Amino acid sequence: MTEPLFSEDEEFDRPRLAAHGPVRVRVPAKINLHLRVGPARADGFHELTTVYHAIGLYDELTARRGDTLTLTMEGEGTGELSLGEDNLILRAVRALAAETGHDAHARLHLKKQIPIAAGLAGGSADAAAALVACDHLWGTGMSRDDLAAIAATLGSDIPFLVLGGTALGTGRGELVSPVLTGGHAWHWVLAVADEGLSTPVVYRTFDELGGHSSAGPPDDLLAALRQRDPEVLAGRLANDLQAPALHLRPELHAVLDAGLDAGALAGLVSGSGPTCVFLAEDARHAAMLAAELESRKCCRAVKTAVGPVPGARVL
Repeated sequence: MTEPLFSEDEEFDRPRLAAHGPVRVRVPAKINLHLRVGPARADGFHELTTVYHAIGLYDELTARRGDTLTLTMEGEGTGELSLGEDNLILRAVRALAAETGHDAHARLHLKKQIPIAAGLAGGSADAAAALVACDHLWGTGMSRDDLAAIAATLGSDIPFLVLGGTALGTGRGELVSPVLTGGHAWHWVLAVADEGLSTPVVYRTFDELGGHSSAGPPDDLLAALRQRDPEVLAGRLANDLQAPALHLRPELHAVLDAGLDAGALAGLVSGSGPTCVFLAEDARHAAMLAAELESRKCCRAVKTAVGPVPGARVL
């Protein structure tokens, strides 16, 4: 079954005037509760079936009027993340401008908390934020579905991060359908690794290891979400990219073991990794689990987050 993600989308879809002042957009990270990877397609992508879940770990993008297109940043990845023409934020702004006939002019500033190359779709999140921010800055009046359609031309995870919530992704991940979860809040603990992992390298390693899926269909996972029982959900999490991520980073075995030893209901590698995600019973359990993981010093940082949350939204 499907349901609207958030009622505020109705307001989002109404015609708007261009903003006179700065537009601030907050956008979440994502984790994959289920990720089934099919064979590589003729276009080089893999056919996916995934259940996306937006969590409360956020980047913030501010857009202001300008005579050119510029991007500055602070926070996670500063000095590492390219701010050149290949940056997804700039590509997203240009794609929106081309679609709407608007000049691709804006001064953009990114405050980044989502780690880069971490399996949390931080770059995709920032592109989604750019689409929403410039849509409001320019007053283009695009619907969220319109923006998701533009997002699909830019990257597989970006349409979901325009929408948020919990959703089923198919195709290469760009075809997104919201799923019924009953509004339950799930509590997660994230163990962030010292270095990122390249998503293309992880997929290539998946193929080199045989390219066989063990995740199965997502039906049991979707049913578990509706039951609102963390212990039931714990037994349904699956990720076909976990094996190649562990092959590339054997030390992640120790991180997963540490989380389970500390009392997590379940643990898995998030997306293409290397962030490891642990399911907790509730907020109190998540805080205790995070403290225990921090004391074991098995990763660079430990964060708690709740999901699902909305996608890119104007503050």
